[in-house]
Amino acid sequence: MGDLLSISELKHKANIIRQDVVSMLEAAGSGHTAGSLDLVDIFTALYFDILKHDAKNPEWSERDVVFLSNGHTVPAQYAAMAEAGYFEKAELMTLRKLGSRLQGHPERIKLPGMESTSGPLGSGLSQAAGYAYSLQYLDKAKHRFTYVIMGDGELDEGNIWEAAMFAGKYKLSQLIAFVDRNNIQLDGPTEDIMPLEDLKAKWQAFGWHVLEIDGNDIEEIINAVNVAKAITNRPVVILAYTIPGKGVDFMEYDYKWHGVSPNNDQAREALEQLRTQDVKINREMARG
Repeated sequence: MGDLLSISELKHKANIIRQDVVSMLEAAGSGHTAGSLDLVDIFTALYFDILKHDAKNPEWSERDVVFLSNGHTVPAQYAAMAEAGYFEKAELMTLRKLGSRLQGHPERIKLPGMESTSGPLGSGLSQAAGYAYSLQYLDKAKHRFTYVIMGDGELDEGNIWEAAMFAGKYKLSQLIAFVDRNNIQLDGPTEDIMPLEDLKAKWQAFGWHVLEIDGNDIEEIINAVNVAKAITNRPVVILAYTIPGKGVDFMEYDYKWHGVSPNNDQAREALEQLRTQDVKINREMARG
């Protein structure tokens, strides 16, 4: 961890990471665009403000840990990790290539700093809850936190709710979960496929403290985590309302971008939009 960045500097980081996500998905010719783009602000907040971590020493025993349950959105995590210095950014262009460390779903043993392997949806909360239980009851490492990111579509999986029960029973206060509430999944809107609401009441019924935020507002993300860390008698879930395809107007809110990568022309247009946004962010930084 280095010096904390201003919110404008964090927005600039997020914009760079979004550009890298677009470029790597285009190079791969396959992948998941909408969720990867909408999670960039959360990953930026984590790797450049919230997490206690060391890119040069990924196995640092005092680190916080991040589990990505909806593993298909891992391009956003790869790009954030590269920006944070875990590996050279040039490696991003090997996404999904044979022999690459950066597969379409993350593999823990391949990439230092990647805490879990994910692919089958619904497993990440169980992994994170087990880790948080160990920190709280076995290691008694009260200063370390476990974070997990889940997609809203994967809340259709029963394993999520088994893990939610477990975490509620053991009052895992060092477990902080994000639900990427972008309201889409592979085949359409979540509320058409399998209605999820009232999500707040459901998580509360399982013994969790619930926070609701704009998941594309970096300042709100950081503030929510600070609140979550102060909750000492139960796990916390942050319902992060996000825009799928965030930052690229022809991708935003369109579920068809869930599992599609941009072609050359689409990537060029997306990058032009993101670079235009970055000009505005740079002006904001210049004003202080």
